[in-house]
Amino acid sequence: MDFGFNADQEMLRATARKFFENECTSEFVRARMAEDGGFTEEFWTKLAEQGWLGLVYPEQYGGAGLGFVDLTVLMEEMGRVVMPGPFFSTLLLGGLTILEAGSDAQKKDWLTRIAEGQARVSLAWTEPSARWDAAGVTTTAVPSGGGFTLSGTKLFVPDAHVAHALVVVARTGDAGEDGISLFVVPTNAKGVSITLLPTMDQTRKLCEVKLDHVAVPASALLGAKDGGWQPLSRVVQRATVALCAEMCGGAQKVLDMTTEYAKIRIAFGKPIGSYQGVKHKAADMLVEVENAKSLTYYAAWAVDENVPEAALAASMAKAYASDAFRKVAGAGIQLHGGIGFTWEHDLHLYFKRAKSSEFTFGDATYHRERVAQLIDL
Repeated sequence: MDFGFNADQEMLRATARKFFENECTSEFVRARMAEDGGFTEEFWTKLAEQGWLGLVYPEQYGGAGLGFVDLTVLMEEMGRVVMPGPFFSTLLLGGLTILEAGSDAQKKDWLTRIAEGQARVSLAWTEPSARWDAAGVTTTAVPSGGGFTLSGTKLFVPDAHVAHALVVVARTGDAGEDGISLFVVPTNAKGVSITLLPTMDQTRKLCEVKLDHVAVPASALLGAKDGGWQPLSRVVQRATVALCAEMCGGAQKVLDMTTEYAKIRIAFGKPIGSYQGVKHKAADMLVEVENAKSLTYYAAWAVDENVPEAALAASMAKAYASDAFRKVAGAGIQLHGGIGFTWEHDLHLYFKRAKSSEFTFGDATYHRERVAQLIDL
């Protein structure tokens, strides 16, 4: 059994690293942080030209037809540069939900345009309760005039302000998982209001979305009425694994930056990397990164193959990667000393991304509880 990446995947990694070194520099990232949009149309077009906006979509919908192990490679490279913009929300949240739950016509319409860089779609799921389970969904979709009327508030919706449409998770039935439905709602529909929220991680924009009696046609429904929770769960599971891969890439970059600094920073006549305390801290960072990668790669394989333990693997990866990225980013700042705390140094970009990613789709505590439940503890 081959536990390494194949030649095509290594070529993808090399191509992505060169692309991001040229197109997603620290200066580019910081410029996007200062803007409300958080991305540029030119950069978005270049991502589409690389074929990355449809990487895991079937070829019949304009995608590359690759798997989640391939996506893991790309997400790691994006994490290395803390890439800003709506890639994650479009490809892995809005678009993947349409792929999982939509009809062939809906897939052809939306996924083709997403892959071409002509459309951006996000997922409006979480609400003020901040719950990740079905009980947290209180936004309602009431049958009306042959269609539905949606009302409610969604919080922390990624990149909603630059999306052309949102996949809205709404309640159409009784309490529980069986009463959840999914709808594609244009962001310019009457009754939709979007407010950009202040966030600690300025590279990842989050919004509040209010739905005030928003009327949508029956064709806006994705899949069967009351049958939205299962496809949503599959999407979140896959998106969680992709997020773990991004976190691994970020943690690896922090480790690389720190070890390079330890070689050139002189204290008491010697590089600080020669001191035992620094060596041990760097070794601990390496262990955290490698363990996070191992769990993430296994989880990517598990969701690719749709094995029964995929949900367990995803939660194990997220629980570990959440802690690992935060610890590595914090240790990197400590080993850099005073310069690590300055705005001019890039380490704070990684620490902030680590904190935001830690709580996205549930933190380590949440996923350890899920692991315990999945193994019947």
